[in-house]
Amino acid sequence: MENISPYLPGIILSYGAFLLAVISPGPAMMAILGASMGAGRPAGVGLAMGVVGGSLTWGVLTAAGLSTILATYASALFVIKVFGGLYLLWLAYKAFSAAASRHDLEISRAARGQRSAWEFGRRGYILAMTNPKSVLTWIAVVSLGLTPDAPLWVAAAIVIGTIFLSAVINLSYALAFSTPMMVRLYTRARRGIQAVVGTFFAYAGLRMLTDRG
Repeated sequence: MENISPYLPGIILSYGAFLLAVISPGPAMMAILGASMGAGRPAGVGLAMGVVGGSLTWGVLTAAGLSTILATYASALFVIKVFGGLYLLWLAYKAFSAAASRHDLEISRAARGQRSAWEFGRRGYILAMTNPKSVLTWIAVVSLGLTPDAPLWVAAAIVIGTIFLSAVINLSYALAFSTPMMVRLYTRARRGIQAVVGTFFAYAGLRMLTDRG
């Protein structure tokens, strides 16, 4: 393996962006909370694993695609970084807007009608794969850590690390939010969490847009 030092800051930034994207309320998080509260912990775990499977699919596809593009057209990195940076700034705006809002979390319980953990898992996978924001998030996350000369292991490290985070966070949601008390605690901390999320996304977006590497 080549010297990791030149690539480590970008990899860590990718991990941080993905982590905050996962903990920020969105369709997947709301579905997991709804399944855990409405149909029990096994249902929430099944749906969470489906979401993780969808994240893995998008992560592999995105990393492979960007790596191939950068290996062939190094100049494409400028376009990718502009696109990714603007998207991260949009996520920052959404996070700050959510932090300013006084509305509580609206948890969907649509998954209650499912019968088995396998069906919940399939629903979670479909949810992750059909969410148009998923691919945009993955492009932004992966492009934070990739450079035209980055070896293949850098893309692999980004995908493996982010999928590990996805599994830990989403399974934690399923295990913890099977009780209403946890939802109340998260609701109280929601605005502060969103403010932190917005700050990081703004930093990552500006860093991507101003990076000349």
